[in-house]
Amino acid sequence: MGKAVLTISSKNYGAWALRGWLMARLAGLDFTEEVISPDDPAMKAEMLLLSSSILVPSLHHNGITVWDTLAIAEYLHEIKPKAHLLPADAKARAHCRAICGEMHSGFASMRSSLPMNIKARFPNFKVWSRAQTDIDRIVAIWKECLATYGGPYLFGKQAGMADAMYAPVVTRFLTYDVKLDADCAAYCKHIMALPAMKEWVAAAKLEPDDIDELDAEF
Repeated sequence: MGKAVLTISSKNYGAWALRGWLMARLAGLDFTEEVISPDDPAMKAEMLLLSSSILVPSLHHNGITVWDTLAIAEYLHEIKPKAHLLPADAKARAHCRAICGEMHSGFASMRSSLPMNIKARFPNFKVWSRAQTDIDRIVAIWKECLATYGGPYLFGKQAGMADAMYAPVVTRFLTYDVKLDADCAAYCKHIMALPAMKEWVAAAKLEPDDIDELDAEF
C-alpha cells in the first residue's frame, strides 16, 4: 500500500483541513502533507466559509484521489477497518453517519460567526442568537452520544470519525470562551489531549497570520 499525500490548507484557520488530517491520523495512514499557498483560491474558499465541500482537503492514495471530508472518512474506513473510525455496531454506525452529516451540511451560523482561529482567544465573546442555536444543538448531540456510548469520545473509548468532524468545533469553543457543562467541557479536554491534536495545534501556532479577514471579531 503506497504512501498517501494529503493536501491541506492553514492549520490555524482550516477547519475542513483539520477534519481530513485528523481522520487520516486516527486511521493510522502513512501520509505526507502538501500545504497549499494562502493565495490559492481553494484555500481562501475554505477559510472564508464559502463552501463546505471543496477540493481541500484532498487525499491521493494508490492512484485514487478522494476529496470532501465525508468521502475521505469513508475511504479511510474501507482501507483501514481495524482503526474503527466508524462504530462496529450498525445502529451506532448509522447514528455516527447522521451526526457527521449534520456537521458537514449544517451549523452555518456558528461556523461563520465563530471562525476557527486556534491562536486567538476572545474571553467573554458575545455569541449572537442564531449561532447560539447551533451551539445548543451541538451540545445536545455531544451529551446524547456521551450518555449513550459512555465516552470519553462520542462513540465510546476510541476517537473516530465523529470526533474528527467535531474537533474544529472544540477549538472554536476554546477560542471564543463558550461556556459548557461539565460533561462537554471534559469531552473538549479529551479531544485537545489527543496526540494528533497536540501536533496540529503546535503547527498552527507557528503559522504566520496571513488571512486578515479572519482575525476580526464577528
